[in-house]
Amino acid sequence: MPRSLWLLVIGMAVNVTGSSFLWPLNAIYIHDHLGKTLSVAGIVLMLNAGATVVGNLFGGSLFDKIGGYKSILLGIAITVSALTGLTFWHTFLPYVIFLTIAGFGSGIIFPSMYAMAGSVWKEGGRKAFNAIYVAQNLGVAIGASLGGIVASYSFQFIFIANTFMYVVFLLIALQGYKNIQTTANLHSATLLEPKPMKDYTKLYALLILCVGYLLCWVGYVQWQATISTYTQELNISLKQYSFLWTINGALIVLGQPILNKVLRIKAIERNVKSQIVIGMCIFIVSFLVAAKAEAFSGFLTAMIILTVGEMLVWPAVPTIADKLAPKGREGFYQGIVNSTATGGRMIGPILGGLLVDLYGMSMLFTVLIFLFVVAIFTTIMYDRKLAIKSHKQIIGEISK
Repeated sequence: MPRSLWLLVIGMAVNVTGSSFLWPLNAIYIHDHLGKTLSVAGIVLMLNAGATVVGNLFGGSLFDKIGGYKSILLGIAITVSALTGLTFWHTFLPYVIFLTIAGFGSGIIFPSMYAMAGSVWKEGGRKAFNAIYVAQNLGVAIGASLGGIVASYSFQFIFIANTFMYVVFLLIALQGYKNIQTTANLHSATLLEPKPMKDYTKLYALLILCVGYLLCWVGYVQWQATISTYTQELNISLKQYSFLWTINGALIVLGQPILNKVLRIKAIERNVKSQIVIGMCIFIVSFLVAAKAEAFSGFLTAMIILTVGEMLVWPAVPTIADKLAPKGREGFYQGIVNSTATGGRMIGPILGGLLVDLYGMSMLFTVLIFLFVVAIFTTIMYDRKLAIKSHKQIIGEISK
């Protein structure tokens, strides 16, 4: 990998390590420490995710206008300010306000990180996005592991650790990302297309793909929301629950050699869409196992299966977005992808909380499996118009 990509990978790992001290425990803190219902916890997480969606779209467009370096610094500055406030004031109302502001700030960061990764190593293709994805999950493994331990002593230390890691990320960005943006500009050739796009076929394809991507995130986020509190009801300790995320991150990092061998199979390597569909099928198996789980071992098995699925799905979607994006619109397309994922994290907790409060966990798992089936269908169909357009162009060339 290029040195510039390594700097992005390190920054992403530090960024996510900090946020992973808190995000797996949000629902538990709101429900158990602040005494609110799961539905209220879902609304709070929805506000955080909604602000992140706005940040994603704003950050993606900002990348195309002023570049990744300034966009990332702005996002970090907003997030650090909110987390500093959260460190001192974390009763219910301040918690909601600062968590929402932090969501907006962090949302600005991610599209620029992905767009810069794709720009500095175009020839790497999926590998560039996979490197950022692995860095994220290394951060999840470290942050979630330490977060569960720290939270068992005091949640106050969680807020302090989160803020400290973002300050470290700010220092990395200040020292290393300014020159990366120059490299990214050379690869992109231009930051904005001078002429407006008249053909929206690729954008429509991305939006259809993102429908399935959103539904997958609605399911996935239940592990941070409803399933997290469900494990507490089954007398699974906070440390054990945090360990599930440690396993998740560790498997993603350590499983890369095996994944790379699987992806070298020609039938899979040539078709990124098949990787996504296979991953979604694995998601279904994971939730079937989780639905039957009554002890820690059952949830551990479900998490391992879930991890295999996400290793196939999560890096593949930004890879497709990068291929579809016109020159100078890379940030906007990555903003769509990131906002879609965040939208799933926004809808998921409130939907899951309502389903569990009204109908119980079994209904939740039934609905989630149905959503994964719908996601498989939209993924299969997303590029149909592109294929038809390509076929017509070939016929047109032949007729000439």
